[in-house]
Amino acid sequence: MAHPKRKTSKSRRDKRRTHYKADRPSLSICKETGAVHLPHRAYTVDGNLYYNGKLIIENTAVV
Repeated sequence: MAHPKRKTSKSRRDKRRTHYKADRPSLSICKETGAVHLPHRAYTVDGNLYYNGKLIIENTAVV
């Protein structure tokens, strides 16, 4: 197995890790409901489940 000959300094280690950063998620706005959601994901509005602007599961709870 390979092992380091010298200790990697903190600055060298951190320079290598500069590209590992979190990206902001891209958000979409539904044309039917106006809800903000993640693209290609199902989302709920008032208890109803929507996907791609279409009602998938309607809320049956009586309030």
